[in-house]
Amino acid sequence: MNNKPALITLLFIVFIDMVGIGIALPILPLVFFETSILGTAVSDTVRNTILGLLIASYPAAQFIGAPILGALSDKYGRKKILLISLAGSAIGYTLFALGIFINNIYILFASRIIDGFTGGNISVVRSAIADVSDKTNKVKNFGLIGMMFGFGFIIGPFIGGKLTDTDLVSWFSYTTPFWVAAILVTLNIIFLTIFFKETLKAKIHRKITILTGFFDIKKGFQNKALRPIYITVFLVFFGWSFYTMLFQVFLYERFSFTAAEIGMYFAYVGIWIAIAQGIIIRPVSNKVNPAKLIRYALFCVPFIISIYLLPIERMWIYVIVPFMAISFGFIMPNLSTLLSNAVSESEQGEALGIQQSMLSLASILPGLLGGVSLAIHPSLPVLLASITLFATWVYFMMAFKARYSKSVFGSD
Repeated sequence: MNNKPALITLLFIVFIDMVGIGIALPILPLVFFETSILGTAVSDTVRNTILGLLIASYPAAQFIGAPILGALSDKYGRKKILLISLAGSAIGYTLFALGIFINNIYILFASRIIDGFTGGNISVVRSAIADVSDKTNKVKNFGLIGMMFGFGFIIGPFIGGKLTDTDLVSWFSYTTPFWVAAILVTLNIIFLTIFFKETLKAKIHRKITILTGFFDIKKGFQNKALRPIYITVFLVFFGWSFYTMLFQVFLYERFSFTAAEIGMYFAYVGIWIAIAQGIIIRPVSNKVNPAKLIRYALFCVPFIISIYLLPIERMWIYVIVPFMAISFGFIMPNLSTLLSNAVSESEQGEALGIQQSMLSLASILPGLLGGVSLAIHPSLPVLLASITLFATWVYFMMAFKARYSKSVFGSD
């Protein structure tokens, strides 16, 4: 088959998805600090705790939904499940805008749960990417997914921040970005319907229940060959989520960033992630194997993140970003490649679905712990991110050296 049209379509789907997610990124915490969604009598401790619960509700729902979507995509095809997941995202964004408009916290939770359950389509996209890739170009194609993530984080947060700026347009508000996100996802549905051709070659029937996520986690830990990869995926995203989910509050509290400024910051992060995963990773991956790249990148990231605690001038926040984003940009595509190369073609959907379950589970705890840590000090989530990622590097070195030695890491 001609793989290029399918690959381009999948990358466009990821791009529009990430623009929609990126639009919401700079706004979500500020909804709790600068609106009356919780009333005026609520203490900062309670406010931060509820914010953490809302943040955690999305990955919690994704933890249930993503493996189900992955298994269904093996059974019914990638296209049908992608359409369903995108429809859920459109509904979720619409409900979130409505919840802010009428000051109803329960609708906000409902919107995040719906979007989380149906929005775990990245496992389906990765499976489709694996469908149209071979071992010679798989790491590059997974890197292109990362590049689309980066582009989405360039445009999405920037647009999201600007769409709240009443100095630009008087009727802009915190609801505007979510209406725009719903429209973008609807356009994505139309694009997918018209241009995407099914990539699944052989349908696989697996038992699917609401407990699939829990069974997948159990299966991932029981698989001795894949266990080190899954545990590394979990720990990496556990630490990274403290940064991505809660750094907005750090910027707001320490440097008084507005929603527009937070959006511009994450857009800047996205530029460097796109450079890492779209440009730098290609020539480097031709010379260095995936595990060795992870080894060095994972060593750098925790130290770079810890430097965020030092500046008192906001200029230095931007100086740190390229080093942090490029280092992290090497990790996830190479972990996906290690996993995909370790399983057969018929197991791609299940293996990558388990990976998504690990990612979702890893995102739940930082949300829950993050609310409490923010109540203690806005800098604490940054410190927790650094400590967790350093512990991940220690585990990765011990687990992979013991199991694979030079066959994976290569000679130094």
